[in-house]
Amino acid sequence: MSHAANAHDFLRDPARAAWHDQTLWMVRVKRDRQAAKVPDWEALREAASQIKEHTLSRLAEYLEEFESRAAANGIQVHWAADGEEHNRIVHGILARHGVRKLVKSKSMLTEECHLNRHLEEHGIEVIDTDLGERIVQLQRKPPSHIVMPAIHLKRAEVGEVFHEHLGTPRGLDDAQELTEAARQHLRRQFLTADAALTGVNFAVAETGGFVVCTNEGNADMGAHLAPVHIACMGIEKIIPKQEHLGVFLRLLARSATGQPSTVFSSHFYKPRPGQEMHIVLVDNGRSRQLGREDYRRSLACIRCAACFNTCPVYRRSGGYSYSYFIAGPIGSILAPNVDKAAHGDMPFASTLCGSCSAVCPVKIDIHTQLLKWRQEITAEGHAPWWKTLAMRVTGLVLKRPALYALAGRLARHFLPLVNLLKLDPWTRSRALPEAPGQSFREWLAETERAKPPAKNPPP
Repeated sequence: MSHAANAHDFLRDPARAAWHDQTLWMVRVKRDRQAAKVPDWEALREAASQIKEHTLSRLAEYLEEFESRAAANGIQVHWAADGEEHNRIVHGILARHGVRKLVKSKSMLTEECHLNRHLEEHGIEVIDTDLGERIVQLQRKPPSHIVMPAIHLKRAEVGEVFHEHLGTPRGLDDAQELTEAARQHLRRQFLTADAALTGVNFAVAETGGFVVCTNEGNADMGAHLAPVHIACMGIEKIIPKQEHLGVFLRLLARSATGQPSTVFSSHFYKPRPGQEMHIVLVDNGRSRQLGREDYRRSLACIRCAACFNTCPVYRRSGGYSYSYFIAGPIGSILAPNVDKAAHGDMPFASTLCGSCSAVCPVKIDIHTQLLKWRQEITAEGHAPWWKTLAMRVTGLVLKRPALYALAGRLARHFLPLVNLLKLDPWTRSRALPEAPGQSFREWLAETERAKPPAKNPPP
């Protein structure tokens, strides 16, 4: 289904849509407050942007440096060209250790590669330990937001999920009691797991270490208890030096949730005695995106979701209205790189207001890339036929002044009828402005005719 059709389904419940909009805007406001408290906020954004730009220009070099340092630290490094190879590598590690239960912290990369389904098909139980991820996993649904996976659900709905799957009392909607139920449920999973998997927020080429940021401590619980720790990261998560971490850690939480820092920023450098540590570096189309001059800056994304929280389209249409595992503005410039035909409507799910670019902590020109994707998708024939036809007719009219004037006169006469009949989605929920009595050109000609004749200049 298209984004418009999925958004229509979401908007069937106007109260939920309004609540979703207001909740995300509240997070955006918190982000603004935190940014205002940092005197050098814009300097931080510029520094992060330049670090990422430099890193992307020498990506292969820094990845090789990271591999060398990590291996020297005792971390086993794997390379995956795509999602299928990533899944085979992870399953191979787990199979060698006879793993039957895996605890996993939040990792959008594993969502991208559909790892859970792959492992479950091979008889391995996967437990998502991030609270929001666990809620939607119990529902057998993907996250609707990359930072707040269950933001589309209310407490009462979470209570129903827990009642069905965890045996809590029916009707429970107290946040503290629901959290305690989740804590007790997940603690058993941590203690009985055979391996742990985490994502990676940042990997440092200089040290061969990596950083995982969470607010719940679930990544630490899994990684510190399990005999095998697997970390999975997209190759764009690399940064050159340890000193650069401070720039990104100051930006990440403030942009994502409006808090000064994540509760846990855990640094991993080597396995503890008796533990195996693996890291899987995944391309899966990133090199192709890196080679696209107009879109390579999208790889600077640190997955804060600030663009989600400010986007008027995402806030009012929900995460499930998008066809890619990453929704919102950033997903809309990443998805066409994967498949233009399948995700060709996502760049059009935007007002091009530029708010996404304005809040991006690494200054990605998101709205510019959205416009460029629209042009490319349309030029290659992936846009809907009616939109292509409409643009051709519009171009035909705009190139012919007489036809343009005629179209204007007809539009002024038929505008009241359009408002009355509600012929399109726009006019079903909005009234077009009252048509003027004359065009600007007609008004200008009339004004010029009404002017008194100019007096003859003195000799």
